[in-house]
Amino acid sequence: MVDFVRSPAVPFGRNFVSSDAFRAMFREGMLLVEDTAAYLDGPGRDESRALPRDVALAYATESMRLTTRLMQIASWLLVQRAVAEGEITPDQARTEKNRVKIADMNTPTPSTAMDMLPLRLRELMDASQRMQARVMHLENMVIAENETSTSPAPVSNAVVSQLDRLKAAFAPSAA
Repeated sequence: MVDFVRSPAVPFGRNFVSSDAFRAMFREGMLLVEDTAAYLDGPGRDESRALPRDVALAYATESMRLTTRLMQIASWLLVQRAVAEGEITPDQARTEKNRVKIADMNTPTPSTAMDMLPLRLRELMDASQRMQARVMHLENMVIAENETSTSPAPVSNAVVSQLDRLKAAFAPSAA
C-alpha cells in the first residue's frame, strides 16, 4: 500500500510576489495604468466629445470604472511589491490600513452603448478586467494560505483518512 508523505503546502501566493513572474505582472499593470491615463487625457478626450449624448454618458461611466479598477490594481501591486522588497511584512500588508479592496464593478452598460464606445477604450477595459481577475485570484490564494497557516488545528486529508480506514478494515486481526 502507498504511504503518503504528509507535508505542508507550498505557499505559492507569498512566494509569487518575490518571483520574476510577479515583477512582469507589476510592470504590465503599471504600463496599463500609464497607457490608460495617456489615452483618457489625449485621444480619448477627443473621441468622447464626438459621441452621441447617451454614449458619452456610457463613456464617462466606463472611464470612471476603468480608472477606479486600475487604481485598486496599482495599489495592490504596490503593496505586494513592498512585501517582496522587505519594506513591509506580509502581516503588515494584511492589516486593514494596507489592505486593498479589489471591488467587482461589473454593472453592465447597455450593449448598444457599449458597442458604440471607442475601440481603444473597450480594449483598455478588457485588459483591466483581465488584470483584475489575475489580482483577485492571487489575493484569494494569499488569503487562503493565511487562513490555513493560522488555523488552530491541521486540516485532515480526506484521502489519507480513507486509506487509514481501509488499512484498519483489512488488517489481519490480532485475535
